[in-house]
Parts: sequence; C-alpha cells; structure tokens
Amino acid sequence: MSLLTASVVVTPDRVLRPGWVRIADGLIEAVGHGVAADPTATDLGDVVLVAGFVDVHCHGGGGYSFGDGADEALRAADLHLSHGTTTVMASLVTGPRARTRQQIEVLTPLVGEDRLAGVHLEGPWLSAAQCGAHELAQLRAPAADEVDELVGLPAVRMVTLAPELPGALDAVRRIVGHGAIAALGHTDADHTTTAAAIDAGARHATHLFNAMRPLRHRDPGPIVALLDDPRVTLELIRDGVHLDVAVCAWLDRSVAADRLVAVTDAMAAAGRADGRYALGDLGVVVDGGVARVEGTSTIAGSTATMDLLFRSAAGDLSDPALLRATAQTAGNPARLLGLTDRGRLAPGTRADLVALDATRLEVRRVMRAGAWVTTS
Repeated sequence: MSLLTASVVVTPDRVLRPGWVRIADGLIEAVGHGVAADPTATDLGDVVLVAGFVDVHCHGGGGYSFGDGADEALRAADLHLSHGTTTVMASLVTGPRARTRQQIEVLTPLVGEDRLAGVHLEGPWLSAAQCGAHELAQLRAPAADEVDELVGLPAVRMVTLAPELPGALDAVRRIVGHGAIAALGHTDADHTTTAAAIDAGARHATHLFNAMRPLRHRDPGPIVALLDDPRVTLELIRDGVHLDVAVCAWLDRSVAADRLVAVTDAMAAAGRADGRYALGDLGVVVDGGVARVEGTSTIAGSTATMDLLFRSAAGDLSDPALLRATAQTAGNPARLLGLTDRGRLAPGTRADLVALDATRLEVRRVMRAGAWVTTS
C-alpha cells in the first residue's frame, strides 16, 4: 500500500487543495481532502494530480506509427505514456483491405495485454471530398463483407466513416452490431444524412470541424447535427493548429461537459523534431511542429501529446477549468470506450495518475496500474 499527497488532487467532481490518494494492489483505495497524517506518505509536492490520460485517436509517436508493427506500436505507446497517456487506442489510416487486416491482427495481442485499448479504423470508408491526409486512391464505399471482415475482428473498438457513402447507414448498423463505436468524420454529408446516421447508431464525431463539410447558414451540413444531438460525443484536437482557441472556448461553454473528448490525432512525429515522416502511404513534412502532407497545405494529423491538450483545456487553472480538462482528457474518453476502471481518481479504479507541475502543468511523474513509469 502507498499513500500519495499533493497540493492539488482533481477528482471527477471536486478539486482538493491539498489532497491525498491511497493505493493498494494497483488500485485506488481511497481519495481524500487535506494533509494525510501518515509519516509513510510520499509527498509529491506542488503538483496537480490527475487521472491518467485516455487518447482514443492516435496514429503514433516517437518516430513510429501503430501500423508499422508490434515493436513500433509499443514504442509509440511508450512515447505517449511518458506524456501522461496511460490508455491509448491505436488508429490506422486508410489502406488496402489485406494490409489493414494484417495490421489489426498484429496489434491484437497488444490489445489483449492491455498495452493498447483497441484499434480505431480511420478509413477506408471516407469521403474523397474531405479525405484529409488519407490516400485518395484507397478510399471506397463500405461493402458489407469488408465491414464484417475487418470490424468483426475483436480488437477493433471504433470505426470512422462518412455517412453519405453508398451503404454507409447499413455499415453503421453493422459496426454497432459488432460492438464497436461508429464515428462520423471525413465527411461531406448534409444535415439530414448525418442525423440519419446518428439514428442508425453512430455515437461519436471524429475531430469535429476538421475534414468535415463546413457549417453554412443555409447548408448546416454535419456539424449542426453532431452538435445538436446529446447522444454524440465530440472529438477536439485542441492543439492550437486544428482549432482556434476561440472555437474551443465556445464549445467548452456551449456543449454539455460530458460530451467533449480531447484527442491528439498524433502521427509518428509526436515527440520528435521537425523533418520528413510518413502517415500510411503519404509523405509528411513537419515544420514548426505542424504536420502537412508533403507538397500541400493539408494538415496530416498532429504532433501533440495529451499533456498539451490538458494545458489547453485547463485555462486559468481554476477549479472549473481543471475539472473540465480532466473530463476531456480522461473521464469522457474512458466512458466512450466503456472503460469503467479508469479515467478518474476514485476508489476502485486503476491507479493511473499524472502529476503535473502546479504552475506550468508539465508532466513530472506518471503512474500506470500502481507503478511509476516516469519520474522527474
């Protein structure tokens, strides 16, 4: 058993200043307010202690992509773990059917070992008009047999598709029937089609606003339908590149707190220097920390880590801001994935913790399942 104390401890509904967390057998046993009267307690000092981050949309990091192989996937996951992401889902980009199946099968043991939370298929069933950083020649409509083959693999937890494609509404129902999350994104759909996909079972929006038909006053497109339906959770890449800070602030004020999910959409360059990288079959150039498809102005994922997104959401470090940041980076994404054992500092949950410097919110220590994995 261990007892940790910190100047700030953020629970799902309250900020404790100061607070303590007691851990036994890899689980949180108790959380409390005040100074723990125990000489064996470890004082973490002037830090903000929060739940380990949960990233449901991440393609890689540390120079590696999740589609490159098992060893590369572990290295990418470790990069994000060092930045506080204790649970990560591996996102795969559009590619040929056989290769995608092989990539899923390679990652399946890592899902079984809980090194990964699952596999997210971002493509190939996306709109050519909103393809973003996906290989245009590989985009296709969702055929029933391909959906069943790929989504029927148990490691697949989420699928992003464009609902306007032929067969897409049936695909949504098939995805949900396989127990995966149907997410809408990379779409040029109108409002009516988007609403129909939600009624068919879609419950998540992949990087809201990005690679998505824009909102117009006589053509609301998918954005209004996604914002308007309380059944839908909404991804935000709040890295200062994909969304203006004013848009994020408006969503923070306007949307129910349990619907917003911060994601990195990170590619291999996360945690690495500027230079040339790959995202699937596409060449990517990173300049000033911004990734773009080589030779174009198209953004190709991000180089962000979840601690950056936490800082973006935490704003002025007030109690409401810290609660918001913790919900978006841990509680809400864990709930989306149905992971009731993590994403919050509460008794009975897995001891996944991040200690952040109390002024700059930079990562100082990371704990996963009761064991420290990084210290500084």
